[in-house]
Amino acid sequence: MSDRHTPQHPELIALDWGTSSLRAFLLADAGQILQTRSTAQGLQALPLPGVAGFEKAFADIAGDWLTRWPQLPVVAGGMVGSAQGWKEAPYVRCPVDVGALAKHSVSVPSGLGMDVVIAPGLLLDEADNAPDVIRGEEIQIAGALATNPALAEAATLVMPGTHSKWVQITAGQITHFSSYMTGEIFSVLVKHSILGRLMTEPVSEEPSSAQAAFAQGVEAARHSQPGDFTHQIFAARTLGLTQRLPQPVLKHYLSGLLIGHELVSGLAKSAAKLQTQGPLLLIGEPSLCQRYAQAFAILGVPVTGILDNPAPRGLWEFAKALGLIHQPLDVLH
Repeated sequence: MSDRHTPQHPELIALDWGTSSLRAFLLADAGQILQTRSTAQGLQALPLPGVAGFEKAFADIAGDWLTRWPQLPVVAGGMVGSAQGWKEAPYVRCPVDVGALAKHSVSVPSGLGMDVVIAPGLLLDEADNAPDVIRGEEIQIAGALATNPALAEAATLVMPGTHSKWVQITAGQITHFSSYMTGEIFSVLVKHSILGRLMTEPVSEEPSSAQAAFAQGVEAARHSQPGDFTHQIFAARTLGLTQRLPQPVLKHYLSGLLIGHELVSGLAKSAAKLQTQGPLLLIGEPSLCQRYAQAFAILGVPVTGILDNPAPRGLWEFAKALGLIHQPLDVLH
């Protein structure tokens, strides 16, 4: 855990609670971050089973805050609101804004006096497509729109990760999204398939060779035909067997191939919208977003910018929509 000095009076405890980690933010007026703490006590690593595990994890990370400021409201987003979470916050159908998230929130006793208000996830269920869901990213999106108001009119947000999300924003609402298992598939193929056996670690960094292999994977995806995907994946082995690519860069080729296929699909789905609905923004871990930006550049698509972690601001906006934040008089007037 890491703390910083808190010269301002706190207004909110905000929890970003996922499957593998828990992050807590102590926020002041206007959403400034006073303190940040993180632990590995996500849903898969709770200190105790069931509700007791959530209560103890919360007490461990934020109990002293509530001891010092017992009236602070507490909000949470992420997998903590899933069916396997502290309390399920059922999915809300698109289109959705932060007000709808507040309207469909659920509360659970924290065990320390204050309730924890949990944000729901989102459901896209169109008759002519398979259903899709988001849980956690909706809070990040609320934060991105609050810090970048120009995006609210129209934008495409790409959120790389284990399960990447492509999100369409129209008139301040999430109107459409698509999920891609790019990160998870990459991990499975590298760690649990025959492909990984040739993917040796480099003795020294070869950035130019790695970038070239990544670009080769993106280009393979760009020029693929229907049904080529699994054949192209096998090339991550045969290119190494024939020494057409050095073994240390095969992982970069595979990364480019998987990200490239995601981008080809995402751009095809939103091609018409990208011309009329504003900028394209990347949200997520900076190094991964940079890799996506590189892939977009190879495909000739400009990226407006990269946001690291808008979740704290999103949780602040969620709390405001719930009426938990007391606005100063000069803001109200």
